Amino acid sequence: MMITQALELQTNTLEDISEDIIFPPSDLYSDEPPVETELHLEQIMLLIKSLKWLWKERTDFYAVGNLSIYYSPHQKKSEDVRGPDFFVVLGTERKTRKSWVVWEENGKYPNLIVEILSPTTAKTDREIKKELYQDTFRTPEYFWFDPYTLEFAGFYLIHGKYQPVEPNEKGHLWSQELDLYLGIVQGLLRYFTSTGSLVPTPEESAEIETQRAEISDEKVQRLAAKLRELNIDPDTI
Repeated sequence: MMITQALELQTNTLEDISEDIIFPPSDLYSDEPPVETELHLEQIMLLIKSLKWLWKERTDFYAVGNLSIYYSPHQKKSEDVRGPDFFVVLGTERKTRKSWVVWEENGKYPNLIVEILSPTTAKTDREIKKELYQDTFRTPEYFWFDPYTLEFAGFYLIHGKYQPVEPNEKGHLWSQELDLYLGIVQGLLRYFTSTGSLVPTPEESAEIETQRAEISDEKVQRLAAKLRELNIDPDTI
């Protein structure tokens, strides 16, 4: 075959292939649109940073938001790429990624997914994504939350089908995967320990430590004052 014929054949073959098809050669970047509102962004960041702070000593998980999940070399970008608002993968290396590529991650899918509802995405989150996460991802836990209406629901994958999670007396939903509760505080979704304690953010933890230090200093100062009243030099103790 002449070189010109070969080049023509190659060109025709490429033209027959949809530009939508994603090929496996690895370096796949996330292809998610920006989050819809500042409140959505705040909610996603809150879920990420609180969990990372709580698990700061762990290196066996990946928690991220608004990142594409590529789960098939033959999926179409325009139809099948799904980037959950927030998801956690357990039993994996804790490192930064450009996207989550299932076939490069030992076939691992998210253990938990949270979608933040909005008027434009709610139907997709409740129906299309729920079906995908149930039937294809086989994600053990799926939650959704609307920061405006405060609609909050969760599902466990039981015998291949999502079953609703029953709330406790405080309205919190238990995550078996995270070993934490999820519940609403001041209009935002937060984590709670098994005993019901709120999981703090890094900023809240720093504020708590500052308050503890101030209380401790105040106690020391009161003790020093009492010692001086007794003509005892505090520096000698």
